[in-house]
Amino acid sequence: MNLEIVLLGWLALALMMSALWLWQRRSGDAGIVDVGWAAGLGFLAVLYAATGEGFGPRRLLLAVVVGVWSFRLASYLLFDRVLSGEEDGRYQELRRNWGDRVQPRFFVFFQAQALLDLLLSLPFLVVAAHPVHYWTLWDGLAVALWLLALGGEWIADRQLAAFRARPENRGKTCRQGLWRYSRHPNYFFEWLHWWVYVLLAVGASYFWVTLIGPALMLFFILKVTGIPPTEERALLSRGEDYRRYQRTTSAFFPWFPREDAQ
Repeated sequence: MNLEIVLLGWLALALMMSALWLWQRRSGDAGIVDVGWAAGLGFLAVLYAATGEGFGPRRLLLAVVVGVWSFRLASYLLFDRVLSGEEDGRYQELRRNWGDRVQPRFFVFFQAQALLDLLLSLPFLVVAAHPVHYWTLWDGLAVALWLLALGGEWIADRQLAAFRARPENRGKTCRQGLWRYSRHPNYFFEWLHWWVYVLLAVGASYFWVTLIGPALMLFFILKVTGIPPTEERALLSRGEDYRRYQRTTSAFFPWFPREDAQ
């Protein structure tokens, strides 16, 4: 692995996150860190693809699949969250808990996201150095999975946005489309997307490194920044309606809804 390129990528992300931290000081919206996190992964994929020594067409494919995913997610977060006029509840709570120390702690938090990007980008580095200089069946399966994951996440986001746009749904829980089968289909397809790089790296040196992506994302989604805080806020705002939704609908993996025993 090219450590010089990795360090260059980290330096660029550290500078970007510092700029975004200054932006949030002026705007009062720390949600911009999520936009930077998504954009940073796209930048690293392009950097590794441009400097890697593996099969050129596969490196181009890597830059395209990560770049498109990164652009879609970053733009969605920017327009749907950051520019919506209200800071995400997670960051509002951090401001309350951290009090006078909020800005130095936010700076550390922003820089931690740069380091997280660096860790999550290691599968891209493995793919960019893949020694097999021809297309394989695994590459085709990776593209198919990417289309499924990206399409599923886009559909879930659009279905939720359409539901929230109707005034009569205020205070209600979306149970339409993909949201009928999973309480968090957007998170599921986001996690599924990380398996794309596992498939692209089959046969490469350090293949096991690519498992960092899906393993780490599953941990964060299930235990840290994904489902737990999202459902905590949903219970506060939607109460019993969301509790019924929890009892009948799978939390993560899509499955047929259960009958409510209560």
